[in-house]
Amino acid sequence: MVLRLWRFRRHSIDVVEALAGHRSGRLVLVDVREAPERVRAFVPGSRHLPLAELEARLGELPHERPVVFICEDGRHSAVAAAIARRAGLGARSVVGGMEAWQQHGLDFVRLIG
Repeated sequence: MVLRLWRFRRHSIDVVEALAGHRSGRLVLVDVREAPERVRAFVPGSRHLPLAELEARLGELPHERPVVFICEDGRHSAVAAAIARRAGLGARSVVGGMEAWQQHGLDFVRLIG
């Protein structure tokens, strides 16, 4: 249990830390939701790379900066981060995803709804 919790913390990031890193350029924020989900709310300046396309497009992601993945609730971004880590990238997942992002009142763009 302790090892699992340690791995979770090591491979995840909270929304406030993710926003700070994104704004400063210390990390690359990648939204792995499908387009219909993303248009409802997304982080300005984030990249869009659907989870279903991730393995085929890993070469598009930088190796010189950490990559942080975000989805709706954190589950798919955790899968994306694991895939990216296996490919040698420094990758983490935003805990709680866009749900947590919006609950914290952080900046986002809404195109529909």
